[in-house]
Amino acid sequence: MTFFITTPIYYVNADPHLGHAYTTIAADILARFHRQAGEEVFFLTGTDEHGNKVAQAAAERGLTPREHCDRVAERFRALTGQLNVTNDFFIRTTDHGHEEFVQRFVQRLH
Repeated sequence: MTFFITTPIYYVNADPHLGHAYTTIAADILARFHRQAGEEVFFLTGTDEHGNKVAQAAAERGLTPREHCDRVAERFRALTGQLNVTNDFFIRTTDHGHEEFVQRFVQRLH
């Protein structure tokens, strides 16, 4: 059996802060615990790059939403390395694969 854990998928309207670090560390502790218990673990973290606040933050900085997301998402990705967390995957909601999956999922619901 696989143990799945995820952090919130963080909004990129601002840089990472202590709350993001705390949540990521807490999830990492749980993932490490389950791995040490011999379980297969999948640990996900990433960024949500959609929404009005993200568009507003980009406009305030004179950037397109994509330019803003690329800059801030990289800071969130770097946070995982700085904290030495053991996530298995970092997702961005603007990743092509994520967008395709969501489109297929919504089509199936329809």
